[in-house]
Amino acid sequence: MIKVIVCGASGRMGQTIGRMVHDAPDMELVGGINLKASTFFGADIVESKDAEALIKKTSADVLIDFTIASATVGNVRMAARNNCALIVGTTGITPEQHKEMEAAINGHVPAVITSNFSIGVAIFLQLVRESAKLLKEYDIEVIEAHHRAKRDAPSGTAKSILQIIDEEAGTRDKMYGREGMTERKNEIGVHVIRGGDIVGDHKVMYSKNFETIELSHRAYDRSVFASGALVAARWVVGKKPGIYGMSDVLGLKKQ
Repeated sequence: MIKVIVCGASGRMGQTIGRMVHDAPDMELVGGINLKASTFFGADIVESKDAEALIKKTSADVLIDFTIASATVGNVRMAARNNCALIVGTTGITPEQHKEMEAAINGHVPAVITSNFSIGVAIFLQLVRESAKLLKEYDIEVIEAHHRAKRDAPSGTAKSILQIIDEEAGTRDKMYGREGMTERKNEIGVHVIRGGDIVGDHKVMYSKNFETIELSHRAYDRSVFASGALVAARWVVGKKPGIYGMSDVLGLKKQ
């Protein structure tokens, strides 16, 4: 049995992940971490200050973190100190915070870190990579939409899309929305939508005279992210220390 602790256990993603871990025949939900103590699906949720004691007490195999960047860095350090593998889906992490996480992880524990754990998104990003190689001469626009409570913009997945396009089609300036007299040059337009309970929509549009090619992915329920996180949790146990992505988990090409 893979022993799992969930950070942000009382939040929407934490509850979804907790339920799916509890229901998985090969996993054991041994606890959760949140700002206030509580319980979920038969397991204790401890306050953040008691998190390390929970890891030691349960000998957890995997810590799953979908929280906020400032909390994630501390959780990563804590898990690494206790030889606990990591699944990190938090977005909005700065380059400096990512370096802190790398320093804690490398040489100590295996970790899967990605902006989006949806298996469909992993395949979508692979298609973005292939299309960017072939459509370098096209105008490119990136559009993403999320629920009204999402804090970071553009989304982590949109940033991953932009990074892939830069790698395969050459670096271009990014224009975040347009207003006024804005004649198009060779930039990539980036458009962010926030509203209601949109789970997550991402689209890449390649346009040239007389034709447009669109690639898109739409998530209808947060369970797609939780499901992918569990796939990654099963995969990461026993791997060599280091940082992996969903392309590694799924055996895809560079993502």
